Amino acid sequence: MPTVGIKRDLLFKALGRTYTDEEFDELCFEFGLELDEITSEKEIVSREQGDTKASDASDVILYKIDVPANRYDLLCLEGLVRGLQVFKNKLEAPRYRRISPVNGDPQKLIITKETAAVRPFAVAAVLRNITFTQERYDSFIELQEKLHQNICRKRSLVAIGTHDLDTISGPFTYTAKPPGDISFKPLNQTKEYTATELMSLYKTDSHLRHYLHIIEDKPVYPIIYDSNGIVLSMPPIINGDHSKITLQTKNVFIECTATDLTKAKIVLDMMVTMFSEYCSQPFTKEKLSGEFINRKVGINESTEKIAQLLTRMCLLSRATGVGDEIEVEIPPTRSDVIHACDIMEDAAIAYGFNNITRTTPRAYTVANQFPLNKLTELLRQDLAAAGFTEALNFALCSEEDIADKLGKKISETRAAHISNPKTAEFQVARTTLLPGLLKTIAANRKMPLPLKLFEVSDVVLKDETKDVGARNSRRFCAVYYNKSPGFEVIHGLLDRTMQLLEVKSARGEGYIVDSTFFPGRCAEIIVRGKTVGRLGVLHPDVINRFELTMPCSAMEIDIEPFL
Repeated sequence: MPTVGIKRDLLFKALGRTYTDEEFDELCFEFGLELDEITSEKEIVSREQGDTKASDASDVILYKIDVPANRYDLLCLEGLVRGLQVFKNKLEAPRYRRISPVNGDPQKLIITKETAAVRPFAVAAVLRNITFTQERYDSFIELQEKLHQNICRKRSLVAIGTHDLDTISGPFTYTAKPPGDISFKPLNQTKEYTATELMSLYKTDSHLRHYLHIIEDKPVYPIIYDSNGIVLSMPPIINGDHSKITLQTKNVFIECTATDLTKAKIVLDMMVTMFSEYCSQPFTKEKLSGEFINRKVGINESTEKIAQLLTRMCLLSRATGVGDEIEVEIPPTRSDVIHACDIMEDAAIAYGFNNITRTTPRAYTVANQFPLNKLTELLRQDLAAAGFTEALNFALCSEEDIADKLGKKISETRAAHISNPKTAEFQVARTTLLPGLLKTIAANRKMPLPLKLFEVSDVVLKDETKDVGARNSRRFCAVYYNKSPGFEVIHGLLDRTMQLLEVKSARGEGYIVDSTFFPGRCAEIIVRGKTVGRLGVLHPDVINRFELTMPCSAMEIDIEPFL
């Protein structure tokens, strides 16, 4: 959950009253938030950097408030105060509207086809006749940073640029050019740099260096110009110095460039709605039944009362008069509302969870452990009792782990691939448990021999019959690593496992160890005529690829057929 730091005195001034710490903690709880910590800038700096660094820090009391990850409208003082005031019936739920400029046509942002190679989407808006104070300006900048760190995923999905509209002129053009063809004076610098020079300059910047990787390997960099060729920004790295906003700025041009259009629209809505209250004209539908909310929440209220509860949550609502139908307006600040269940949740918050009467469920049910998990837990206990140590490995691995290192082609593995892997170690969902155990042995080669490991976990296999195109399969894998292969140890563990699963060793209905390659060294495990796994001595090449130096025997079976 994101944590928002709010100055206590500014918060109480905006709320119109002073609370004790206990009272404000209770208010947060009622609204679905949590007052995580009461601290100060000086205390934070002292804790992180020592008393010497903290000597010049502020003693102003800060409230650290945990905010739900999908409530972007509560990431700043303005949104938090507005939400609490509406919740306490001290303010009407705002209704937002778009207004046209008094003089002239609306501004335009033209997107060229060149941007498709780097950041294809952009949206923009203008806040007119805004009045900044130092506190409002600080909150404006802090909201941008909070959005960048959360929904924008550190600018990789969306980057926000804010500009003084009175210093530039539209229409604006969003395009992409080779870095050598881009030159401008970046924010808070004294001279012009090319884009190539900027990337070198910011490699040592403690803040901006974290964003350089987003575009530095691209053949073209995104850039925004005004009608006179003045650079507004080079997203997602830096704005131009020419259009920077100040306390004297009256009209703010906001642009959001993105790789995700939906998130770009959400971010733009947040920036505009949070600070439209400082404009000269501030704050410029889903239908559902009252019975639905009463039934889901466990209350019995009239449609009018439910409409009042939803309005307290900034969801302007009214009873339509058609049966128990309620019309709910979803404002642009509430991007988290995507289903009637989200509205029902807000009704429950406004009603107060502590006020909901406890009732006995109409359906009497007794919970049972999921059969597959129950079998898994039973197996784990007995496999550990057999002298094997359990390992738990990552469900994601590299393509090399499940293919090349095992002497197979990746096309034969039925692996589900990650579309945008962040590291070579996590490219695909594992299709076998064996590589993880072999890597565990490689990391523990200094341990006394023999090493006997097992794992009972899921693998992921492509399956066109499933609605998501893949399915989980619960597997059991065991390995024995020693100076000799120890095939008899793995074979003995298989016999013990089949004994636990009450499967007799016999042809036909039982299980058969059917050698298919080197007799006595590799075998398929067949249960009731169906192949459920394999066991054998690993090929020397496989052992070498996992940086091991001694023989190793292994077995892996699918345990779902035994349910």
